[in-house]
Amino acid sequence: MKKIINDPAAVVTESLRGLAAAHSDLLRVEYDPAFVVRADAPAPGVAVISGGGSGHEPLHGGFVGHGMLHAAVPGAVFTSPTPDGVQAAISASTGSKGALLIVKNYTGDVLNFETAAELAAAEGLDVRSVVIDDDVAVADSTFTAGRRGVGGTVLLEKIAGAASERGDSLDDVEAVARKVIGQVRSIGVALSAPTVPHVGEPSFDLGPDEIEFGIGIHGEPGRERIPAEPADALVERMLSAVVDDLPFASGDEVLLFTNSMGGTPLLELYLAHGIAERLLADRGIRVTRRLVGPYITSLEMQGISLTLLRLDEELASLWDAPVSTPALRWGK
Repeated sequence: MKKIINDPAAVVTESLRGLAAAHSDLLRVEYDPAFVVRADAPAPGVAVISGGGSGHEPLHGGFVGHGMLHAAVPGAVFTSPTPDGVQAAISASTGSKGALLIVKNYTGDVLNFETAAELAAAEGLDVRSVVIDDDVAVADSTFTAGRRGVGGTVLLEKIAGAASERGDSLDDVEAVARKVIGQVRSIGVALSAPTVPHVGEPSFDLGPDEIEFGIGIHGEPGRERIPAEPADALVERMLSAVVDDLPFASGDEVLLFTNSMGGTPLLELYLAHGIAERLLADRGIRVTRRLVGPYITSLEMQGISLTLLRLDEELASLWDAPVSTPALRWGK
């Protein structure tokens, strides 16, 4: 295992120290329990809070800032954050208008965020939760009951954060978040495995000419293991799975999010994005918003994911609203 680390047990803490040093104008970090919170907390509006296991950076700590998250809670690598960490983040970031928790559908995350929400409610705070489950690859996985929450989480955090920033009530922010969850779908593929630092070896084996179709962000199995194929065929296979699921239809306007799993360079990522835009145009689906880059990763795993969000005027407007976080910035 070759990684730029000191002690595998201290990877998350040392990374958080670097995040705090690099972006002290936007956020601060608490370490016991660990959470990331906006520098201007508590929120004047609805606090939007998320979190999950580390190893998926910039998700979630990289999205703390104006127009997106008010706090993020990191667990150990590929491990759910503890309820006391989530509760501390809620207490530090929540003002008089309450908090919305955005939870990816993984069993540990759902249980621990639910427990934290109950503890926060006992303190008198108004806390709601939404669970995102946008991965069309499998009905259940080794980490979940039901579909996994994957790339759509990035879009949900941006749009819910923008709704909070414009002054929406907790009811309205929650309603917007549920609208996003109903209109977003994703799928991913892996060309190679990640290596968790404290394990020290690849999470799974892939033959030199194999890819895992429908991979999860922790390296959990997808739909099938197939021979590697040219980009045109692979992107067509991925888009068909996503488009047919909602289904998306001719005339739809969408946001297309092409994401690197961490180890795929921009050269290949833009190549795949261009193919996806062309194939969607062939179906009469119009891409009006785009995001391309490594935004929800799986350490150094090679691979990509594609996410489609069906847009209406409100969702497009909230996506376009100014945002200023370590990993996503525009309009401010």
